[in-house]
Amino acid sequence: MMGLTKLVLYLTMCGIYALSKPTEKKDRTFHDKELSDKVHDDTENFDYDHDAFLGAEEAKTFDQLTPEESKERLGMIVDKIDEDKDGFVTEAELKAWIKRAQKRYIFENVGRQWPDFDTNQDGLVSWEEYRNVTYGYYLEDGEADDGYNYKQMMARDERRFKKADQNGDLFATKEEFTAFLHPEEYDHMKDIVVLETMEDIDKNGDGFIDLEEYIGDMYTADSDGHEPDWVKTEREQFTEFRDRNKDGKMDKDETKDWILPADYDHAEAEARHLVYESDENKDGKLTKEEIVKKYDLFVGSQATDFGEALVRHDEF
Repeated sequence: MMGLTKLVLYLTMCGIYALSKPTEKKDRTFHDKELSDKVHDDTENFDYDHDAFLGAEEAKTFDQLTPEESKERLGMIVDKIDEDKDGFVTEAELKAWIKRAQKRYIFENVGRQWPDFDTNQDGLVSWEEYRNVTYGYYLEDGEADDGYNYKQMMARDERRFKKADQNGDLFATKEEFTAFLHPEEYDHMKDIVVLETMEDIDKNGDGFIDLEEYIGDMYTADSDGHEPDWVKTEREQFTEFRDRNKDGKMDKDETKDWILPADYDHAEAEARHLVYESDENKDGKLTKEEIVKKYDLFVGSQATDFGEALVRHDEF
């Protein structure tokens, strides 16, 4: 259990933030990242669209299938995308599917951790169960000697758990527990993400993020005092765009705009693109036939059968 506890504590401390080397940039922009690290250029290939529609890992599986297998499995996926079962896939249904595909790794991660926390196997994770699994050893053993303030961490986790626990019973369903572990993915958790971010960066405790705190979160200066070009760019970004009211610091709303930008929805843009490219009769929605006909836009395949295809039948 000690190994699991250490791991959970590490993940809790890091939250949704990435560790960085001293001269590397830390990205705190959580919402609406690009749907793939591939270049979105349909004149070259459809790799970006495949990653967006399926998720990067599942897209690799389709790349190992023959065209016939890809079409067959795509048809089964279309049935799942068509939530109201009217025989058409709308932009809204496609957007919802893309968002789900992008979150699949999160659901799988939570699914793997769930049995470790649902210790009484009642289908819920209580705050008491989470606290005991995560902090039980340290609460029993007194003050730890590795520099972490576990009581402070536990109080922060409890605050986040209560925010995720929407009915306030201190028992988390799997969906609520997912919101607890991955608050950046849920609208009702946005405020807690902003609060935790500000607490991490606001070193002087004044409730704001000033320029040096903003830079210090991303970069630790070298001994020679030379700053990389991206640091200079970030200083300009802070002054020109982050600090909108020009008072030399970021308040809660400005911090929220920084880490949770809401001005562009990549899933919505991709859904619109896929509909536009596949909608032969231009009625604004897609039939299964229209999607399968443009299967190479949605999913990958290989030209010839290489033998035993890696086929899984329980996707999504």
